[in-house]
Amino acid sequence: MKLSLDLFITDQGNSVVEISKTKTVMVVFLRHFGCVFCREALIEIGKSRSNWEERNIHLVLVYPSDKASGEKYFSQFDLNQIDSISDPETKWYELFGLVKGSFTQLFGLKTIIRGFEVAANGTYPMLKQVGDGFQMPGIFLIRNGQIRDKYIHKSAGDKPDYESLLDCCAA
Repeated sequence: MKLSLDLFITDQGNSVVEISKTKTVMVVFLRHFGCVFCREALIEIGKSRSNWEERNIHLVLVYPSDKASGEKYFSQFDLNQIDSISDPETKWYELFGLVKGSFTQLFGLKTIIRGFEVAANGTYPMLKQVGDGFQMPGIFLIRNGQIRDKYIHKSAGDKPDYESLLDCCAA
């Protein structure tokens, strides 16, 4: 299947291509909502969101579960007004080249150690899995209808440097 960004429409009815004509769009493909790393990402995104908006960055969150679950989780992080895309069949993940994780990517020593470190600080409690637990995450920056940069997680526990990624093509 060929990737067509023209069909990439948020749950709120906004075209990612149209938004990208005036702003850099940061599309964050999340793991399932029970994932400790997904919760960590949502907390970090929530804290950085206003700074990104000042830099003319438009955030779109893609998640591998139903819309009602997305709304519930995003409201916990004050992200319920963010453009999002419910993708329980993970078709957009696949079209963007994001794969199902291997055993090592999901449960390897590096991932387990990092998961314990994140969970141990008490900020990111483990929750019930909501969504595809095997789906790997990623981040894509889109400007003028073109993917300008990306971050593909090598393991579920990778922690992207959002600011460095945005430096490449922020308007």
